[in-house]
Amino acid sequence: MAEASTVNGDKSAGRAVQAYLDHLTVERGLAGNTLSAYRRDLSRYASFVRDLATVTERDVLAFVESLRTGDPPLSAASTARAVSAVRGLHRFALREGLCTSDPARDVPPPALPRRLPKALDLSTVERILAVPDGSPLGLRDRALLEFLYGTGARISEAVGLAVDDLDLEAGAVVLHGKGGRTRVVPVGGYARAALEAYLVRARPGLRPAGPAVFLNARGGRLTRQGAFGILRDVAARAGVAGPVSPHALRHSYATHLLDGGADVRVVQELLGHASVTTTQVYTLVTVDRLREVYATTHPRAR
Repeated sequence: MAEASTVNGDKSAGRAVQAYLDHLTVERGLAGNTLSAYRRDLSRYASFVRDLATVTERDVLAFVESLRTGDPPLSAASTARAVSAVRGLHRFALREGLCTSDPARDVPPPALPRRLPKALDLSTVERILAVPDGSPLGLRDRALLEFLYGTGARISEAVGLAVDDLDLEAGAVVLHGKGGRTRVVPVGGYARAALEAYLVRARPGLRPAGPAVFLNARGGRLTRQGAFGILRDVAARAGVAGPVSPHALRHSYATHLLDGGADVRVVQELLGHASVTTTQVYTLVTVDRLREVYATTHPRAR
């Protein structure tokens, strides 16, 4: 739901931005975090241009430059997001008759450096998964980490999981992804066993206050921050160098599937990517792995 606070800027820009945010909330079902980021970006834009009806392409370019050179300057990723928000706003304003042209149409977002996902190798994942003990919270931690690695779920999907989303007998789970999209993915044997142990032997003792699968020590829904803390602690106890995030388990899930011969479009469906282009970045990881294996094993590679 859109935040109640008004958007900075004069009445023309402010009204257009608020109308666009309402549209994104009601018609597009944009995720809360994305909506908050768009609100911040467009509030800054409305203050910069003041009157949406008189904006030119030069004004939009000047705004983008102000983001790059501000104090502090925005990263390329944050600037690209802001450009996307501004372009969406102008398309909306033109369609709704709030202005007569689209000055942002030809303004490109900054080029983003191609960053490959950081996947963990299988032995590292197994070290992490072996750490949690048989205490109630240890059973929860193992179930959470096995679930993340065994399904490729986003952390928001995992902490948002309800008991009714799980069908352990069939080995499947319904995940509620970005933009209100849902998908059904298989739950492997290790994750099923860890979930069953947690749900039977630990979760009732945490006195659940609702339908959430993963609970904190007080019986409430585990938060994203709580899940990050669990993995950070477990990884440190496993002797894994450097920070490890829940997203690293999702990256590892995808990379290990592709290493094992899975089709990229199957992995796309499992991950819930809207476009196969997003999934294809993982194929670069596996190509690097193939080069490494080739270089260390083929007699004429060196």
